[in-house]
Amino acid sequence: MLAWRLSNTMDTSFCVGVLEEALARFGPAVIFNTDQGSQFTNAAFTGTLAATGVRICR
Repeated sequence: MLAWRLSNTMDTSFCVGVLEEALARFGPAVIFNTDQGSQFTNAAFTGTLAATGVRICR
């Protein structure tokens, strides 16, 4: 775990914010694993990963 926050909604902007915090602190990951909820598979989240060079397997 590289960053965390608490939310009762887990909306996309919340998840992207936590992801951006982790990327800023530690740089891009070689492997990124998460559940398959819509907030983690939408364009905003996957685009943030792709912009840092993280390979997304589908």
